[in-house]
Amino acid sequence: MFLLDPIYGEHQVEGILEELVNSQSVQRLKGIHQGGASFLVNPKWSVTRYEHSIGVMLLIKKLGGSLEEQIAGLLHDVSHTAFSHVVDFVFDNKEEDYHEKIVHSFLRKSEIPGILNKHGYDYEEILFKDDQWTLLEQPAPELCTDRVDYTLRDMYHYGKITLDEAHEFLSHLHVVEGKMYPTTIEAAEWFTEIYYKEVIDFFMHPLNIYGYDQLSKALKLALENCMITQDDLLGTDEEVLSMLSTSNNQQIQSILKSIHENVKVMEDSDQYDLHRKNKLRLIDPSVLCESKLVKSSSLSRKIKMMGEEASKKSSKGVYVKVISNSR
Repeated sequence: MFLLDPIYGEHQVEGILEELVNSQSVQRLKGIHQGGASFLVNPKWSVTRYEHSIGVMLLIKKLGGSLEEQIAGLLHDVSHTAFSHVVDFVFDNKEEDYHEKIVHSFLRKSEIPGILNKHGYDYEEILFKDDQWTLLEQPAPELCTDRVDYTLRDMYHYGKITLDEAHEFLSHLHVVEGKMYPTTIEAAEWFTEIYYKEVIDFFMHPLNIYGYDQLSKALKLALENCMITQDDLLGTDEEVLSMLSTSNNQQIQSILKSIHENVKVMEDSDQYDLHRKNKLRLIDPSVLCESKLVKSSSLSRKIKMMGEEASKKSSKGVYVKVISNSR
C-alpha cells in the first residue's frame, strides 16, 4: 500500500507495517483528535492520532530507523482514549500519561500481539521496552520523532509554518548513536521557536483551555453517573460524544451546548472564569558542534530566553475569561 503524508510524501508500506496500519486498533485512531477537545471549538484544529502515528513511523524510516522501531513508532499512541489528553484532566492525571498507564491492558486485548507474533516478533519485546527506541522517544529537553512530528504536523496544518520550512529543518537533522540532533544552531533556534508556538500558542490557547475544561467536566459527570464507563473511552471521539449527547442528564447537556466554534474567550488574569495549568514542556536540544554535542541554550541566548519565558508561562498557567458561549 502507498501512504501519502503531507510532510514526508509518498511511501510504500508492505508486510507487517501494512497489516498493522490496516488493523482495527490503528484505524480507530482516525477518529481520535490529537488536540483533544480543540476540534469542537475550532474545526481547523483537526489533526488526528492516526496522522501523527503514521508520521512518526515515516520519520523514523526517513532517519534510518529499523523496522522494529518503525513498528514501535506506528503503535506508540495506539492506546489513546477518545479526546486524547482530555481524559487526563478527567482523572486529574497531572503527568498526562493515562494512555501509557493502560497500554498493557489495551494491547493484550487487541489484535496487535497476534499480528506481531505472526511475523515472528514478540510484542512485549517491541512494545514494552521503550528505552531501546531512541529515535522514537527521548526525555525532554532533547528531540525525538514523537516530539518533532507533532510539532511540525500541527504547525503546518494550522498554517504557522510552510512545507519548505519543515523540509529545511528535517534536512538539518542528524542521527548520532541512535538519537536525533539538529546540525546547526540556526535549525535548533527555528525548531525551538516553533515548538513553543505549539506548546504556548496552541496547547495553552485560551480557547483550547476552555474546550478541555468543559469537555472534561462533561466526561467526569458521565462517569460518575454511570452513563459511560472507562472502557467506553476506548471508542472514538464521535462515539463517546454520541453517548453523551443522548444522555438525559441536563447538566451534561448544558455543558455540551457550551462547547462550539462560536465561543469567545480571552486571557485575563484579573477577571477570569477558569484557570488551568498544563504539563511543563520545555526543550533545549543538543547541537552537533565540532563533533561534540552541546546544549543549544549554551550557544544561543535566544533559545535560553525562549525556554525561560515558556517556563514562566507554564508555571503561571492560563486564566480564561468567557466572553460568550452562546451559539
